[in-house]
Amino acid sequence: MSIRSIRSLLAGDPDVGAGNVLTSRIALGLGLDDPLLTFDTAVDDHAAWQALTLREVDRAVRARAAALHALGVGRRDPVVVYATAAADHVLSFLALVRLGAIPALLNPGVAGERAARYIARLGAVGILTDPEHRAELAGHDPAAPVLADASELGSGDPDAAPAPYRHAPGDPVAITHSSGTTGMPKAVVHSHASLYAAIRHRATLPRPQGSDRMLSALPVPHAATVIAVNFALSTHGELALLSQQSGAGVLDAIESWQPRGVIGFATTWADLARHDLAARDLGTIALWWNTGDCAHEAHIRRLIATGSRETVTRRGRGREPGSVFVDGLGSTEMGHSHFFITHAPGTEKYGRCVGRPHTFVDCEVVGPDGEPLGPGEVGELATASPTLAPGYWNDSVTTYRTRLRGRFLTGDLMYRDEEGFYYHVDRLVDSVDLGEGRRLYTAMSEERVLARVPGVLDCTVVAAKDGDRVVTDVLLLLADAADPAADRRQEVVAALEEHTAATVRSVLVVDGDDIPLGPTGKVRKVLLRERYLASVAVR
Repeated sequence: MSIRSIRSLLAGDPDVGAGNVLTSRIALGLGLDDPLLTFDTAVDDHAAWQALTLREVDRAVRARAAALHALGVGRRDPVVVYATAAADHVLSFLALVRLGAIPALLNPGVAGERAARYIARLGAVGILTDPEHRAELAGHDPAAPVLADASELGSGDPDAAPAPYRHAPGDPVAITHSSGTTGMPKAVVHSHASLYAAIRHRATLPRPQGSDRMLSALPVPHAATVIAVNFALSTHGELALLSQQSGAGVLDAIESWQPRGVIGFATTWADLARHDLAARDLGTIALWWNTGDCAHEAHIRRLIATGSRETVTRRGRGREPGSVFVDGLGSTEMGHSHFFITHAPGTEKYGRCVGRPHTFVDCEVVGPDGEPLGPGEVGELATASPTLAPGYWNDSVTTYRTRLRGRFLTGDLMYRDEEGFYYHVDRLVDSVDLGEGRRLYTAMSEERVLARVPGVLDCTVVAAKDGDRVVTDVLLLLADAADPAADRRQEVVAALEEHTAATVRSVLVVDGDDIPLGPTGKVRKVLLRERYLASVAVR
């Protein structure tokens, strides 16, 4: 066996899944002393940014599994991890699944009162936290005890860890949650098989350049981070994980750690685009990898102008300026992006095109009656895949309401063209019916403004019904050199579809702090609608 055979060996083993990748890697006995995971905070006797080898990761996980076992944690016990540090989430996840427990990863940005209500709904047996979030929960009743500070679990005796639990494909291995932009975050349960299905598929494909040394700018408690960690374990790739994902912090980490790829959400790229990228050292980057919401063309173009990528021509292998951006569309419930498209300098398929479905995806666009629509017709995405989460934890009503003929209704409005490419126009909850067969799509409107109005770094379109009429506010975040006093209304209106332009009430220049975000960085458009509609009465 060789290092290069690791991913095929794991992918070919039907017993391997998201709950036992680490123990399966250790059993192979390959690359045990190679650097693997890097954290931005100290871990046990390792300083921040000091890589842990596979052997050291295993020891840290066994120590935590022993400590958790001594606290009475066992199989099928839901245990919440509510902390800031990436190391606390990742190592706690690996330790809990080793015991057969169910880690419930909770975003540290969820405020204490809401976090307590969310935890109580889970029926958790306990909470792993840190001093900051222990204080957040003070005065609230999560209906579960705090078991320990997550960072202190490393003092356990690794040799006292129980033998690894043997997972079946359908066993729950994680509970993560939706963004919570429309209310209380929904608890999504993932299985041993579902969270590993996309990794098993990727083992059959050539390894993307840049994926051998990746920086994760993903929210740490997200399912995408669990997949990224297991992908690194399965492909023997180095992975550094950031505890927080600000644009400046990501750029600093790129310069210091020098990854060849960066994985993140659309909000990450929007934040990076606000900086002068030409002034930063991004020369090592070959790959930007997006998941979750699809990214905007304006942000993609700024990123792919940086770095360099390997190319193969008649003259042989070489490097060219500019990097590659892999876009797609996914969600917590989808378990992995279900679409993919690759952008590089010279590619031109934008307009919120998310590409074609992965081969493991069976999807269709359906109308309000649930019937499939043809090319060019906008409807809701209904998709089936082995990556799909089995459902919502302790919420069978929502689970079954979001299922249609074996497919998951994602809440995304999309259409496909005659070539089989899919385009995302909006979230169903954010679009507004204008009557006479017309509909206002906020996400597509944002795409149009960003692509056509100079000096705009980011854009949020908020539309809602006010009595019998629809009003739309366009909120612009400008580049530093742009004049905030300039009247951009005419340019903005010209960028929009005619029926959308007719609803524009105001074009406002805002500061980033004026846009309310959920814990994963998504704009809370429901709150924005309430805020800006409240101002109608005084206008």
